Amino acid sequence: MSPEGLSKPEYQVPQEMQNQVALTTLDRLYNWSRKNSVWPMMFGLACCAIEMIAAAASRYDLARFGMEVMRPSPRQSDVMLVSGTVTKKMIPQIVRLYNQMPEPKYVIAMGACATSGGPFKEGYNVVAGVDKFIPVDVYIPGCPPTPQALLHGLMTLQKKIEGQSLKEVSWYQKGPGEPIPVPVLGPDLIDMRKAAVIREKSQPVADPEKAAVAVDEAAQNGELPAKEG
Repeated sequence: MSPEGLSKPEYQVPQEMQNQVALTTLDRLYNWSRKNSVWPMMFGLACCAIEMIAAAASRYDLARFGMEVMRPSPRQSDVMLVSGTVTKKMIPQIVRLYNQMPEPKYVIAMGACATSGGPFKEGYNVVAGVDKFIPVDVYIPGCPPTPQALLHGLMTLQKKIEGQSLKEVSWYQKGPGEPIPVPVLGPDLIDMRKAAVIREKSQPVADPEKAAVAVDEAAQNGELPAKEG
């Protein structure tokens, strides 16, 4: 960042001292250092990962942004690049990795599949968007997006980091953050955040008369086939 970008414009620095002195705020200095040292997590899910690998190669040079250090451990990563199709078998591992990342952490949904399911949206084994389970900061459209689109998404994330304040960010508030419950893959994917609702709906009805009334109402509403006779 240039001294003009780091300094606060309302404070004028004399011309002869502009290359030696910068008047700034703690937020600007802190966010400037963070946005230029974001370490992505090293993992890919499908064809979008090939474009992510290309963006990290010499032609596009992620080192210009301080993002070339892709860490194989979530405990050393700042941003999760979800690059590819998110299947029901894979989402528990993604949530587990996200919980293991330290704050501050960010998520980029790269491509149509990670954003909304893509061409597999109606598939029996595909999650229609990773944001159904973890919060997403930047969405990158495309199938697959080009390396240039990924660079634009990373610069968009940098702008978001620039606008954050130490007084407002969640990771500096009192109390520990709550981890996201890891989904359970059984006959279908079970979101454990809805465990209470699932438990309530699965309770057997103690009163047979109430059960019969409930069945009749469901049949009238079209939720069940109507009784014959």
